[in-house]
Amino acid sequence: MRRLFTIIMLFVALTAAQAAAPKWEEVNTPPVELTSESSDAESTVHVAVKDGYVYIHTNEQVTVKIFTILGQLISSEKVPAGAHRLKINARGIYILKLGGITRRITI
Repeated sequence: MRRLFTIIMLFVALTAAQAAAPKWEEVNTPPVELTSESSDAESTVHVAVKDGYVYIHTNEQVTVKIFTILGQLISSEKVPAGAHRLKINARGIYILKLGGITRRITI
């Protein structure tokens, strides 16, 4: 019985953690000037940080991962081409992996 209770509590905790993970949302035009970065000649991505939001713009679908400076995964999503933003509530230094590009960002 105790083992069943532990499994249920673990499941509830994991579900709550996934629900609390920030999600990328699509925006029409980012309200900030985005800096260009490129991993190769064909794909160009633009990144900016303003007011607790991370803005990206990419020409193709790409996997975006954000880690804390200690390596804890905050968000991992595939985003389609276009402009997107992610709200990060906690101030600090983060690592952004966008396709083949890795960048340090400060909120």
